[in-house]
Amino acid sequence: MSITINAAAAKASFAECLRSVEQGEAVVVTRYGKPVAAIVAPEEWERLKRLRASGPQAGLASLVGAFDDADEFVEALSALEAERTAPRPLPELE
Repeated sequence: MSITINAAAAKASFAECLRSVEQGEAVVVTRYGKPVAAIVAPEEWERLKRLRASGPQAGLASLVGAFDDADEFVEALSALEAERTAPRPLPELE
């Protein structure tokens, strides 16, 4: 869940915004009604940095570590890779 607040109000009540973040909320700061920033917990910031670093060009493997049960994801990718790279039986020629 998130709280939306304008920049002037965020400046005036910054300590309250930080308390909200400590309680698990994200605080979205707006200027002239448009979101311009977000105050989030350090864990969320780290997660965002990992996702950004992986980038869309990195493919599915770049998602490893992006969520809690990444080990299962790695196993599934490994199984898929093994299946696709295994030698295929050739059809018999007559």
